[in-house]
Amino acid sequence: MCKLFIQADSNLWTSSTRSLRVDGMVTSIRLENYFWSVLEAIAQRDDMNIPQMITRLYHESIDAEHDLGNFTSFLRVCCMRYLALQVSGDIPLDHRISIASLDAQEILSRERKEIH
Repeated sequence: MCKLFIQADSNLWTSSTRSLRVDGMVTSIRLENYFWSVLEAIAQRDDMNIPQMITRLYHESIDAEHDLGNFTSFLRVCCMRYLALQVSGDIPLDHRISIASLDAQEILSRERKEIH
């Protein structure tokens, strides 16, 4: 089992820092390269680049009154959630289908029913 993880390309877990501007403020985010590649895939689905998508996530999180004390962790969870939703079939594997076109409320309602 572990061979699948241990012998993977070590570049996947190498961290890199990217600087981007959110609301006119320059900020740096350090993530493992694997997470950067997942964020790129998410952004491309809705015709955005990574800075645009991160800015949107930031604004929508603020609007939802989330505590963004650890925004980097939030981004990692977004990546894992994206992959999990693909596995469950809630986000189609077809990258031509935008995430914005999906019925988020329906997906969230279905998840809540599965938990209870």
